[in-house]
Amino acid sequence: MMSYPDLYMVINGERVATGQRRTHAVLNPATGAVIGQLPLADAADLDRALAVAAEGFAIWRKSSAQQRAAVLSGAAALLVQRQDEIARNAVLEEGKTLPEAKIEVMMAAGLFSFYAGEVTRLYGRTLVRPEGMRSTVTYEPVGPVAAFAPWNFPIGNPGRKLGAPVAAGCSVIMKPAEEAPASALAVLQALLDAGLPPQVAQIVFGVPDEVSRHLLASPVIRKLSFTGSTVVGKHLAKLAAENCIRTTMELGGHGPVLVFADADIERVLDVAVPHKYRNTGQVCVSPTRFIVEGSVFERFRAGFVARAAALRVGDGMDPASQVGPMANPRRPDAIDALIHEAVADGASLDLGGSRIGNQGFFYAPSVLSNIPTASRIMNEEPFGPIALINSYADEAAMIAEANRLPYGLAAYAWTQDAARQKRLARELEAGMVGINTVAIGGADSPFGGVKWSGHGAEDGPEGLHACLVTKAVHEG
Repeated sequence: MMSYPDLYMVINGERVATGQRRTHAVLNPATGAVIGQLPLADAADLDRALAVAAEGFAIWRKSSAQQRAAVLSGAAALLVQRQDEIARNAVLEEGKTLPEAKIEVMMAAGLFSFYAGEVTRLYGRTLVRPEGMRSTVTYEPVGPVAAFAPWNFPIGNPGRKLGAPVAAGCSVIMKPAEEAPASALAVLQALLDAGLPPQVAQIVFGVPDEVSRHLLASPVIRKLSFTGSTVVGKHLAKLAAENCIRTTMELGGHGPVLVFADADIERVLDVAVPHKYRNTGQVCVSPTRFIVEGSVFERFRAGFVARAAALRVGDGMDPASQVGPMANPRRPDAIDALIHEAVADGASLDLGGSRIGNQGFFYAPSVLSNIPTASRIMNEEPFGPIALINSYADEAAMIAEANRLPYGLAAYAWTQDAARQKRLARELEAGMVGINTVAIGGADSPFGGVKWSGHGAEDGPEGLHACLVTKAVHEG
């Protein structure tokens, strides 16, 4: 078995190892084997992290834009230099394929590079006032940030959680997912090696509810950034409300994909199928509900099933693998239950619907069609390698289905009708809409949802401004 790094927490730049602390076993999703033991924070660790974060904010809020830019650009260069090692560890602990992990390293590096430029563009403004008066609007760092990152993008999500506070002049305490710690530690290490003062960013691990309650109860924390499920997001929002902590919430989705008869169906299939099973479907913006115009439904379903059946499933380190295992032992059970409930409700299982092999957390790429709207899988985010394909009569019915759920993270549509493209851009209820494309993210573009998919945005200027407060100063 390939080696996996030792695991630790980082408080004030010091590596806090297991010692007498509770630990969490990190598993390789391809084998189910334990590959590391992760230390979990106790109350004393969290109190120390909070004290250091307060000290770090006092230091970093006074940093110049040029100093912050130098750290971010330096960290971006280090991520690129360390791409192979970071990506390899992400595969070992999360399961995605190595090419996907390498892309994710570049995603984090690209975001750091973008923020390195953006910190010099935090322009305020001077208001028009009578002679003798001066009124200005400026932006200041919000304060210490508590950031919680999920396991599905173990490099990219920590990049978002660390990059924006560092760029804004804030300090940050991040709790990454316990399933994928080495990836997050590597992102922080790049920042520290690029010159970030050790008091500015900490990483702790622990029992999620214990850590969140402890951090959010502290008057030190001024901002919460969370990526994860809607259920947990609502819980954290309630905790944050007690101290009026500002929040950015990127929550669950149930991505609708509208496919109209005038679309280039073969191109849609060539693009959408691999994107559906990217990261084994464990993607918050994954295309999930394929809402297909009736006249092309049978052709689309047949083409989708044929392409999905040809995907090669295997260990993410194997160059031949196109789809890796699911990330933890909970996910195959959850997706299996959803699929078989849907079949019991009357859906057609056109492909998959079962585990693969006798070790690891592999699940076959799956396709359901003609699923009843009331079935649980049509209403809860499946977060796995399953595509749902249903037929609809016309544009109005397709838009109604796309907007039916309380989720509104990402939506996709495929049509050659220019007037319809404009209608869809206006009427689809989502924070991000892809029309004839699945490329809906970028370092310079806001990433976030509406309704139960959260509020606020990461990435782009919006992600940086989420860590700033607005101040108006009036002088007579």
